[in-house]
Amino acid sequence: MSTVAALLTPRKSPVQARSAVTVGALHTAAIQVLVREGLSRCTTTRIAERAGTSIGSLYQYYPNRDALLVAVLERHLTGISTAVEQVCREQRGRRIDVMAAALVRRFLAAKLRDPEEAKALYAVAEERGGVLLAARMRERTVAAVAAMLGSASDARFDDVCLVATMALGAMFGPTQTMLRGAAPSESGACFERELVLLVTAYWRAYQSAPDRVGDTPTGTA
Repeated sequence: MSTVAALLTPRKSPVQARSAVTVGALHTAAIQVLVREGLSRCTTTRIAERAGTSIGSLYQYYPNRDALLVAVLERHLTGISTAVEQVCREQRGRRIDVMAAALVRRFLAAKLRDPEEAKALYAVAEERGGVLLAARMRERTVAAVAAMLGSASDARFDDVCLVATMALGAMFGPTQTMLRGAAPSESGACFERELVLLVTAYWRAYQSAPDRVGDTPTGTA
């Protein structure tokens, strides 16, 4: 294990119910401090105070602040990945428009469960361990969407992994922009509808694109 990985690894996992409560309180407190104070002022001392526990209790489970924040980020990303995997299993064998609507709806429900938490964790995701963790979770979601698309009843995709990657990027990008306040304020229903249109249109257009796998269109040089 590398030095960086060791620094970001929890010291121990909660086994007893009381320990699980303590770790849960630390996770909640970390998010609250991160949202209110920002990453630079999110210290172990402030987190422990907010959680109503001692700094010693925090260090029983996490060697430093970054290890705790990465654990919080992992919980957040795991929730999104698990939601995507579940809906993709449920939608196998259906039409692509049905798949798109279900996927977008479930993704947004998980991603926007707590918008302030999601927004605050972007800072953590850009740090050392967050980048690798996000990459691993991205692999999970791409694999799930690719498996779903491979079973579509009304479409065939030559490169399901590429199509899944592009579709997820089309979902994550606008959602991240909205959370960061760079997009006009829209109702949740409107935003969901636009994302469904975006993903559905891409999947349908892929079917009719003559050069989607690199072929030269008939009648052109």
